[in-house]
Amino acid sequence: MTADPRIVSSERVIAASPEAVFALIADPSRQPEWDGNDNLSSADPGQRVHAVGDVFVMRNTSGHVRENHVVEFAEGRLIAWKPAPVGAAQPGHLWRWELEPAPGGGTRVRHTYDWSGLTDETRFERARSFTADALRSSIDRLAELAERAA
Repeated sequence: MTADPRIVSSERVIAASPEAVFALIADPSRQPEWDGNDNLSSADPGQRVHAVGDVFVMRNTSGHVRENHVVEFAEGRLIAWKPAPVGAAQPGHLWRWELEPAPGGGTRVRHTYDWSGLTDETRFERARSFTADALRSSIDRLAELAERAA
């Protein structure tokens, strides 16, 4: 955990392999199924993330389209992206997923929302709504999907 209130994390162990969990995260078309913030509407299939520099496009529930720029990536272990309006600058927030094999089996999953780089104060209220509980909800939904498939 961090002392910066603009970096929020949650974690738990999921009873599925890191590869199985990561496959759900790295495929944007699957993300609306486990989004605990109820913010994501859809993404076209075929956008599976493979590397830093990849960009995938999502539609959110308010109808906006966002480009998500992958800034951290290690297959099966780490993925992070910075969303931005299509063709616009990234406003300064980041979504990160970290996975590691858990002692005794399964996968320890840590989900972080970091809005410490956000400078547009009109976005602060929305950013504050992404709490540790909301992040945990995403992990719990992800766990349900991954464990059912395992």
